[in-house]
Amino acid sequence: MSSPSRRARAVMVLGTTSGAGKSFLTTALCRWYARQGLQVAPFKAQNMSNNARVVPGLAGRQGEIGSAQYFQALAARTRPEVRMNPVLLKPEKDTASQVVVLGEVDEALTRAPWRARSAALWTAARGALDALMQENDVVVIEGAGSPAEINLHDTDYVNMRTALAANAACLLVTDIDRGGAFAHLFGTHQLLPPDERALIRGFVLNRFRGDASLLSPGPEMLQSLTGVPTLATLPMWRGHGLPEEDGVFDDRPTGSGMTTLRVAVVAYPRLSNLDEFQPLRSLDGVRLSWARTPAELDGVDWIILPGSKAVASDLAWLRAQKLDAVITAHAAAGRPVLGICGGLQMLGEALIDPHGMDGNAPGLGLLPLVTQFERDKLLREAQVRFAPSLAAPWSGLSGLTARGYEIHHGRTAQHPALPAVTPVLFDAQGQPLGWQHGAVLGHYLHGLFEDECALSALFGRPVRPLERVFDDLADYLDQHVPPGVLMDLLKPGAHE
Repeated sequence: MSSPSRRARAVMVLGTTSGAGKSFLTTALCRWYARQGLQVAPFKAQNMSNNARVVPGLAGRQGEIGSAQYFQALAARTRPEVRMNPVLLKPEKDTASQVVVLGEVDEALTRAPWRARSAALWTAARGALDALMQENDVVVIEGAGSPAEINLHDTDYVNMRTALAANAACLLVTDIDRGGAFAHLFGTHQLLPPDERALIRGFVLNRFRGDASLLSPGPEMLQSLTGVPTLATLPMWRGHGLPEEDGVFDDRPTGSGMTTLRVAVVAYPRLSNLDEFQPLRSLDGVRLSWARTPAELDGVDWIILPGSKAVASDLAWLRAQKLDAVITAHAAAGRPVLGICGGLQMLGEALIDPHGMDGNAPGLGLLPLVTQFERDKLLREAQVRFAPSLAAPWSGLSGLTARGYEIHHGRTAQHPALPAVTPVLFDAQGQPLGWQHGAVLGHYLHGLFEDECALSALFGRPVRPLERVFDDLADYLDQHVPPGVLMDLLKPGAHE
């Protein structure tokens, strides 16, 4: 039990831009501090992402947080929960996002003007931060975007308002591979007010390629201008094993060694939970790519329809790109097609939306199922089992048990006027979550590819365990951050 007077030290990772490496560095720090025997928790006041995980919420209910904080909690060796990401914005279109507060959708704040809701959201975020600070030795905080967006400064609670509330030792990280790193660091530092600037304890150059000695005298000149040292230069590391940060979409094809299996994920505009495909990106011999055109599906072995935050509109986009004919032909040829959650719903005969949640639409007709959208979102962690005998090409899953999570408004059932399809995946209560027809498999379980037994059954290749990924991140910091630097961040700074 924590002492009432206990208060954690906070270390915060800020970035000069989105995609600078904040999530990556925060996750590495969570495991590094946990390996020092400290009780660690991650925190991000607000995340914007359609990559979400189901975790314990309020009053015994399930909630959702951004995937980055979910993985950071695992790296910290603690159980993920909603206070670690108290505000999650889930983009539904270019100008609107669903607002999730402490794990649950807040309809009133979703409808509120963007700037007007900041005060209410900060109240929720501040309460969660204070609670985590009282219960842990170290809270590793991730910022969002850049702290120097001067047009947003008065309403931005995710960066420096959080840093001041936690009295955090801040690291400012930049992606040197993009170019302009010293200008990014200097400009960001100078645009902060003096009290916020005083929290910056060090700069980090991320994704460096080449001879680090050639950076001199850049870091020394930057320190003379700002008084802030460059604490670390982190070399480029593409194979670290973490999903891309906060929904950042990385469409580079992957695969190492001789390619024996080509897997394409259809990348519609509102795809969600793309982080669950990270294990495929790391498998030897598997080439994972993202497809937006028929040409990008040419010659692939598997086609995957992932989750979607806007199923009907993404299905309309898929048809406009003429991907529907390619997917149908692929299935007719007996080649695997997999639909997950929203992808499952697209594979059915129809989408029915009596409440105006998503939209009505005809499906692709590859599974004799109908999905109706309900007002209430279903959120739950799930333990599932596959039927004893699945037909090829999914027979490797026969009889397996697996763990994952569900997050969807749709409820899917057999089409009453079509021949019955046999369910092949069941939850702990025996209710169907997945169906197979020939080479087509559709199911509601997110996270199947993160289950080592399922991945091995499907691909027959060794899997890099997630725990090993986290330990490798901590080892990486030990190799590239000078000794003593990270523990020194837990000491009071000059401003205290």
